[in-house]
Amino acid sequence: MRIATDHPALPGHFPGHPVVPGVVLLDAVIAELGRHAGRAVRVIGFPAVKFLAPLGPDQECAVAFHDKRPGQAGFEVAAGGTTLVSGSVSYEPV
Repeated sequence: MRIATDHPALPGHFPGHPVVPGVVLLDAVIAELGRHAGRAVRVIGFPAVKFLAPLGPDQECAVAFHDKRPGQAGFEVAAGGTTLVSGSVSYEPV
């Protein structure tokens, strides 16, 4: 996936050196979570999240999940072999 250079969150984050905001990355995790779960889900929370490296606009990245227990998955967002974000997300079926 890619966050386009014209995404509305980018102009102020940061002028002259745009970086995709963490909340936009977490929104992408939420968007991919339903595919991983195989059904529509509602996110309850993110018990743990670590932002490890920045993502630039229009840079290709991927979200990977691993199940921890029912209703909770671990995730990583990576680009170019580098983990950008890791954490866990709690959810329930809709």
